[in-house]
Amino acid sequence: MGSPTIWSSGRYEAVGERIAPIAVAVVDAADRRRQLRGATVVDLACGTGSAALAAAARGAAVTGLDFTPELVAIAAQRNGADAVTWRTGDASDTGLPDRSFDAVVSNMGIIFVDPQPQVRELARLLKSDGVLAFSAWVRNASNPFFDPVVAVLGPPAATGFSPDQWADADILTARLGPHFDEIDVQPGTHRWEFESMTAALRFLREESPVHVAAFGRADPGQQDELAAAFESAMLEHAQPSGTVAFDAPYVVVSARRS
Repeated sequence: MGSPTIWSSGRYEAVGERIAPIAVAVVDAADRRRQLRGATVVDLACGTGSAALAAAARGAAVTGLDFTPELVAIAAQRNGADAVTWRTGDASDTGLPDRSFDAVVSNMGIIFVDPQPQVRELARLLKSDGVLAFSAWVRNASNPFFDPVVAVLGPPAATGFSPDQWADADILTARLGPHFDEIDVQPGTHRWEFESMTAALRFLREESPVHVAAFGRADPGQQDELAAAFESAMLEHAQPSGTVAFDAPYVVVSARRS
């Protein structure tokens, strides 16, 4: 999943707050499969805990687990956090008991983990007939959050997997098929919106961990080039009101443990 330091860069809660509606959609998908009231649920790669808190609000007994201690600490201070058991740990090697959960949820979290050990862990944690629900970004032809990084710093190092592969139906089925059935994929669209260009660029330079880390590994000249590339990309999405806004497709995947 990479170093916890990456996710503690910047201010991840600014990202978590923006994608919290997707967390609710993930919990909705799990709840449709198996009523969460009274269920045992674990939110893997929970970040600042939006999915965990949404599941707890429905009466589930919830554990939230993340690799980054700083994010777990933020989650534990949120409203309703006392209803969740918070743990620091690896989503693909949690140390939690076998077959101990009725549902596993994750909001843009487990998609960043090596899929082979992650799927094995999902299968190990879920009870027979248990439910899995998670979200994944869909690769777009144009992505103002990603394209400037590639243009200035080059493509990311090859790892054999990428987060958006989870939105590919064939890859998804191949990964989950040995342990899960009734796989369902529901498309959605997330609206990224910033009150101004200044706010959009501040989000990238100071808040979003992956972007803060990108600026951090760039030399001073590249940092200026990267900032200019982001501004150029964001200008394409500037609205007459002065806001900057664009849509990003995603999917919510759900499945049942076979």
